This record gives sequence, structure tokens and C-alpha cells, in this order.
Amino acid sequence: MKLLLKLLLTAVAVVLLAKLLPGVSVAGYVSAIIVAVVIALLRFIVKPILVILTLPVTIITLGLFLLIINAFIILMADYFVGGFEVRNIWWALLFSLLLSFLQSILHSLLDDKK
Repeated sequence: MKLLLKLLLTAVAVVLLAKLLPGVSVAGYVSAIIVAVVIALLRFIVKPILVILTLPVTIITLGLFLLIINAFIILMADYFVGGFEVRNIWWALLFSLLLSFLQSILHSLLDDKK
């Protein structure tokens, strides 16, 4: 149940960011839910592989390369979900940063209501 609530909160964050950022668009609420699921799956499956493969670069950049990995995951979600569009890597980077920020706020609100 908690996982479902977190996915719905992520979908709400996707819709909000798509309305705020001109370089990001989402077709509707169903597409936002699909985007939330795809991003969660990509973060669970692909991100650990990318982190291991790019570990030397990540160490040299003191972890800043992880931001590029997150932006790449957003671009992968753009590729897989038809109703979701991100113009370029810069919009994906900004979207990724703001999405992480909103998720941390929304998830902390969810955890506080226990």
C-alpha cells in the first residue's frame, strides 16, 4: 500500500513539473502514473549497473556524475513512455533534480503521517 502511495505521489510530482517546465510534457494523469512506474523500475534495475560501470568517473567528479545518470534515466523513461516527452539532456537534468526534491518532500510527509 505504501509503495502504491509513493508511486501516486511521484506521478503528482511528474504532472506538476510538466506544467512548470516548458521542456517537459506529459499527456495526462495515466501517462504520469506510467512514467512513475517506469522511472522506479529504471532506478531499481538500470541505475545500479550504470553506477558500477561509471564508478571511476563518479569518484573523479566527487559524485556529480550521478546527476548525469539520473538525467539519462529520465531520458530512458522518455523513450519508453509514449505520452512523456523531455526535449534534451538539460531539461532531463533539471527535471531529475526537481523530481528528487519533490519526492523527498512528499515522501517525508507520507512518512510523518504514520
